[in-house]
Amino acid sequence: MNDVLQTIVNRISLRVYKDQPIDETDKNAIIQAAMRAPTAGNQMLYSMIVIKDQANKKRLSELCDHQAFIAKAPLAIVFVADHHKWFTYYQKNNVKQFCEDKDFQFEAPQESDLLLAIQDAMIAAQNSVIAAESLNIGSCYIGDIMENGEQVKELLKLPQYTMPIGMLVYGYYPDNYPKIPKKRFDKEFIVFEDQYRELNNSEVDTMFKDEEKNYNPQNPYQAKNFAQQFYARKTGAPFSKEMARSVRFWLKQWDGRLL
Repeated sequence: MNDVLQTIVNRISLRVYKDQPIDETDKNAIIQAAMRAPTAGNQMLYSMIVIKDQANKKRLSELCDHQAFIAKAPLAIVFVADHHKWFTYYQKNNVKQFCEDKDFQFEAPQESDLLLAIQDAMIAAQNSVIAAESLNIGSCYIGDIMENGEQVKELLKLPQYTMPIGMLVYGYYPDNYPKIPKKRFDKEFIVFEDQYRELNNSEVDTMFKDEEKNYNPQNPYQAKNFAQQFYARKTGAPFSKEMARSVRFWLKQWDGRLL
């Protein structure tokens, strides 16, 4: 296994960091790696907001489901799906008049444009993760950046046609930190050929057998099995409901209206 593959396989989500600021050379390497990621049509439909102000970092830690370790991370970057810059460019160059002259429709970004921008942003984010890992800098994805949309939008001064879709926090691994990658589902349940394959009940049980070892009969939800416990803790939890509400807030501007 070569060094790149070893870096990917050994990577873990790191939530505790060495008390050491990220070296500027390392930070720039992480950012440059992100910017070299594949991108649709070379458009780079994303922005990266480096959170330098400690008060802002602390506020984001509160808005992102009160995860205190976010505020302690030496580096935090919000990855934003971004069509704002391209539409500013279109307007500056009178694309609307061009469309009218040619009987084209000049439309605001719509759901498909958002999904394309999300792809761009997350590919860039993952490039940054692997680059950081190669420098012995751990990281953790924060999906909760999609919550509390109105407050995040104000804090980060996000304009129209943008949406924060991921935040990453980074920091050097503490000395002698034990890297223990979590077990993933077996390949047979994830990788299919040519078309999707429905799993039968026996396969579903096998797929989740290791996860079910985490079931606690004394769980606070009075759940009778791991599936119920996990749903109560994650999928059906208040923070998930807030995320769903907030995503609907973000989606309102991606409606493809005529401009």
